[in-house]
Amino acid sequence: MPKVKTRKAVSKRFRVTKNGKVVRSSSKKRHLLTCKSRKKKRDLRQPKIAAKQDSKNIIKMLPYA
Repeated sequence: MPKVKTRKAVSKRFRVTKNGKVVRSSSKKRHLLTCKSRKKKRDLRQPKIAAKQDSKNIIKMLPYA
């Protein structure tokens, strides 16, 4: 069997935990930060767990993760 190629764009955006959950970074933290509160910006630093519906497709694109 040949090797399965990894989707490089997906591998840069997501990672899989030991339990099989997909971790993603928060959105809305690149620009327009002056209008957001300090608490909101602090909360956006934390990684988030991707939705179950999306995780199934993401894991297919990361065959060796």
